[in-house]
Amino acid sequence: MIRKLVSLLSVAALIAILLLPAGFAAAQDDGGWCAGVDIVFFPGGAAGDPFATVVYNGALAAAADLGANVQYVWSAWDPAQMITGFSEAAATSPDGIAVMGHPGVEAFQALVDEAEANGIIVTSQNTQLASLEATYKGNGFGYVGAENYSAGYNLGRETVARSGVQSGERAMVWGLLSQGERGQRTQGVIDALEEAGVVVDYIEIDSATNADASAGIATFTGYVSANPDVKIIVTDHGSVTATQRAYLEAASKGPEDIFMAGFDLAPATVEAIRGGWTDLVIDQQQWLQGYLPILQICLTEKFAFSGLHVDTGSGFAHAGNIEVLAGLVEQQIR
Repeated sequence: MIRKLVSLLSVAALIAILLLPAGFAAAQDDGGWCAGVDIVFFPGGAAGDPFATVVYNGALAAAADLGANVQYVWSAWDPAQMITGFSEAAATSPDGIAVMGHPGVEAFQALVDEAEANGIIVTSQNTQLASLEATYKGNGFGYVGAENYSAGYNLGRETVARSGVQSGERAMVWGLLSQGERGQRTQGVIDALEEAGVVVDYIEIDSATNADASAGIATFTGYVSANPDVKIIVTDHGSVTATQRAYLEAASKGPEDIFMAGFDLAPATVEAIRGGWTDLVIDQQQWLQGYLPILQICLTEKFAFSGLHVDTGSGFAHAGNIEVLAGLVEQQIR
């Protein structure tokens, strides 16, 4: 796994070296071929959030490797904060802005149009802004992250296969349907479960739980108490998934009582998988969601490359393979 990561970084570095004209050699000596490029980057959550921290680490590594000047804007996963932060960032006229797409195209449209008109490169990570990407792809608007609907659907389908749930049995999906394109991931989970005949109860993750997963304990325990027949719970949120053991213990449930599935690896999630509390997690490889958008903006600013589209959500973590990934999670790379 380490070799694969090094290989990926080596490819990125090789691209940079091969494209580097002789006149840029001095810039590389001064700190990297992307030195002098100003970028505003949105890691997603609050500082210390387990998912956003890995995204942030990827961006830090890219900034160090390439020499770009990167400013980080945290948002506690709040779409309104993301929009306000984008507006404030654009007002400083950076060379590029890398955004989390959670607010959706409608919320971003006018702001991105104005930024692009002012020569600011915009690209996105984690949640796709498809129509904006299509419009501005030639200007460097790319996407790095999972394909939301297919990621959710694939997790739902894998959950059915591994849990042994039967048609007519009950599942709870705790997600973010209200968040436009981001909500498509939740919808994918629901569709896969319902196609298998599972009865799905949906609960929206409220703003308090979205910002601090421990705030969801009352919601979880209340649901489980009212629905003792629930067989599956899927949490569509990295920090909420990392809190599954605490939820189950608060509801006086053991690791074998409910099949628990969710999104994204974190140290707490690794321990929960080891202990049987969490059964299945889809891995978005979010470190890449930090590294590659910085590289994207640098490639566009320096060499006029168009937007790259990279799907990072292709694998599952479970008890059978968690030890392969655990060391990387501890290093906050996965």
